[in-house]
Amino acid sequence: MGSPKLETTVPLLALFALFTVLLVIIPQGPVPTYASTIEAQALLKWKSSLQNQNQSNSSLSTWTLPPQNAPDSNATVASPCSWYGISCNLARSVIGINLTSSNIRGTLDEFPFSSLLCLTYIDMHGNELLGGIPPQVSVLINLTYLKLSINRLSGKIPQEIGKLMKLEVLHLFSNELCGSIPDEIGQLHLLNELALYSNQLHGSLPSSLGNLSNLARLYIYNNSFSGFIPPEMGNLTNLKEIYMHINFLTGPIPPTFGKLMKLTQLHIFDNEITGSIPPQLGNLKLLRRLSLFDNNLTGSITSIVGNLTDLVVLFLRNNQFSGQWPKEGFSNTSLSVIALTSNKFEGPLPLPSRSTYYYSIRNNKIEGKISSSICIATNLSFLLLSNNSLTGSLPECLTNGNTRLLVLNLRMNGLSGTIPGRFLLRSSLRTLDLSQNQFEGTLPWTLVNCKNLEVLDFSNNKIEDNFPTWLGALPELKVLILRSNKFKGRLDFPRAAHLFPKLCILDLSDNNFAGLLPANLIAKLQGMMNGQNGPELQDKSLYMRHTSGIMTYYDSVDVIIKGKEIRLSHILTILTTFDLSLNSFEGKIPNVIGHLHFLIGLNLSHNHLMGSIPLTLRNLTNLEWLDLSSNKLSGSIPRELGDLTFLEYLNLSENQLTGCIPQDKQLSTFTSDSFNGNLGLYGAPLQNACHEDAQSPPPPSSLFQEDSTKEYASWCDSKAVGIGYACGVVIGISIAYIIWETGRPKWLARKVRRMEARGAKWMKKPKRKAIKFHGGQ
Repeated sequence: MGSPKLETTVPLLALFALFTVLLVIIPQGPVPTYASTIEAQALLKWKSSLQNQNQSNSSLSTWTLPPQNAPDSNATVASPCSWYGISCNLARSVIGINLTSSNIRGTLDEFPFSSLLCLTYIDMHGNELLGGIPPQVSVLINLTYLKLSINRLSGKIPQEIGKLMKLEVLHLFSNELCGSIPDEIGQLHLLNELALYSNQLHGSLPSSLGNLSNLARLYIYNNSFSGFIPPEMGNLTNLKEIYMHINFLTGPIPPTFGKLMKLTQLHIFDNEITGSIPPQLGNLKLLRRLSLFDNNLTGSITSIVGNLTDLVVLFLRNNQFSGQWPKEGFSNTSLSVIALTSNKFEGPLPLPSRSTYYYSIRNNKIEGKISSSICIATNLSFLLLSNNSLTGSLPECLTNGNTRLLVLNLRMNGLSGTIPGRFLLRSSLRTLDLSQNQFEGTLPWTLVNCKNLEVLDFSNNKIEDNFPTWLGALPELKVLILRSNKFKGRLDFPRAAHLFPKLCILDLSDNNFAGLLPANLIAKLQGMMNGQNGPELQDKSLYMRHTSGIMTYYDSVDVIIKGKEIRLSHILTILTTFDLSLNSFEGKIPNVIGHLHFLIGLNLSHNHLMGSIPLTLRNLTNLEWLDLSSNKLSGSIPRELGDLTFLEYLNLSENQLTGCIPQDKQLSTFTSDSFNGNLGLYGAPLQNACHEDAQSPPPPSSLFQEDSTKEYASWCDSKAVGIGYACGVVIGISIAYIIWETGRPKWLARKVRRMEARGAKWMKKPKRKAIKFHGGQ
């Protein structure tokens, strides 16, 4: 039997403890009322400093106090606990503020940090908060969650933020913060998520990041951080996700990253990382996504990837990786995305996994034949093997054994033989690019089974055939390139046939076609007449592309612009070109060509065309380049060509044109190269002047035309430096993307990417992460 004294003491201690708890949680007369009133008045003072919260329909319209003479003296009357976005504890102290996407515009300068010491939660993301983050935030020592992302906050991250020792989540992404990450941030030992991406932060990453022992997610991408990655980050053994791409980080990947055994995501792409991949990365057995593209990494990575048994996504494009993959390649992995473009890998083609739906090993040194074993990847949607040294024939299983394939790009190899004769009726194929190989024979008729085909490119092969009129039955075909083959014969089309309803790019140049220009074909090209504005051709995308899963493939094409072959890495959906050059067409240019109102490029050069330049060309108001050179055209140059204000390139040389060159409007902007080789032409810019009074002065332009021309010229002058090319709208945008894709100059490539990445910042909808993987990786 226990001591009577002890038995009496235990119940008394329990009663005392219960009484103490009740004193804390039960409101006690006027004290909570006074405390709540102070908090309410402090919040109202901040509200009054905001720029748009005094209207009755504002999100903070419930933030009001009752009149002082109100009869109700209950504590809840003066309490902010019922206000919009405010949460309180049982003692009626404010512990949470959630004003997500509440259309708040103003600063935090008047925010009552010192009056809200019980705050544990602040979420004001998706507003228009301006100014800096006040250092007074440090008084909120109970704060566990702070989210001020997607605003317009500027200035530095205050070093006082390191005093928030209980902080678990810190989100400041998508603002205009500058400066470096303060060393004091390493004092936040309980921090689980740190999101600082899409700001203007710079400087080196502090080694104190290695003190954040509980950190699981680190998002610092799309800034301007430089210097080495701190090896101390290897101490963050709870890290699951690292996003530090689109910065200026240099040096190697720290071998200490091999200690991050919980890591599932590692994204360091688009930096200036050098050296080889540390073998310790092979220890990351839980890693599912590895993105290292657009760096300067070297050496072999084949054995490391083989150890990453859970890897699903592998992005390594645009590096200097080398070596040969094992014979089985990735067939024993679970990789769904394999992006190895633009490296120095060599040897035979590594096989994809059965799970792979995106496989790109473009622009490497892969050689040998394409094994039919590649068709074990029955989920393939994108197979991109261009610009290698592959030889042999095209496996038939790629055209008749995979109904999921969207894009097959084998451009710039040494493939030969005939194109397989069977394409499945259930084919999903949208892009087929077999250009710059050694294919011969004829085109297979079964291509008409591919009802989803949008892009067909057979250029620079040895195909000998008549024009495949039957391709006109493909309802979605937008791009047809047959350039530089051995196609022959006349282009005769029945009048009644409904052909090529969406065709926007047609290139039949450098073949053996003859006869009259195909007026019946031209009259059927509704895509060139109506463009993307027609009701059936409406396309909301800026570029021709195909998306599957997380991957987007952008179609590309070679276009003859200004007499030069240029690779457009992205095809604008508004790009409309017609090229019949380097053939043996004869006769007149049909007037119906003037019906192609959306035409941007027209090339009929190097044929045997006769007659005058049709006046209907004045209807081609979107035209940016026109090449009629090396024909037998006669007569004068129509003055109406000067009305084509977007015309940036004109070549009428080597014809039989006569008369004085019109000097008004756009025609006055071209050099003598546009007119040389016409013995009967005279006037500027040629050396032989026009006869006096041979040409009447041009009629005065309307004010609208004059202003439009000046505005267009001004736009061209300002943009020509940026894109390093001519001032045509389509040419300019396309060349900008050529620069972007090649990464030269790198500062401009980064600027384009950053502008796109930061565009989402102004969206009102909150975004936790905003990562975009571009096609062709």
